[in-house]
Amino acid sequence: MSAWRAAGLNYINYSNIAAKLLRQALKPEFRTDALKRGDTHIKITKWQDGKPMRESTY
Repeated sequence: MSAWRAAGLNYINYSNIAAKLLRQALKPEFRTDALKRGDTHIKITKWQDGKPMRESTY
């Protein structure tokens, strides 16, 4: 059994934790670019009757 599974994590959670720790361990000149890659942007559009009603960005 994998150590992450034995700890009660799924692969996505394990992968996110490992990526976060790796970004924190980088040298400062590389860290800023790596931290930018960790950001997530989601665009949500509400639809009604087949037409977009409102857009929200998170």
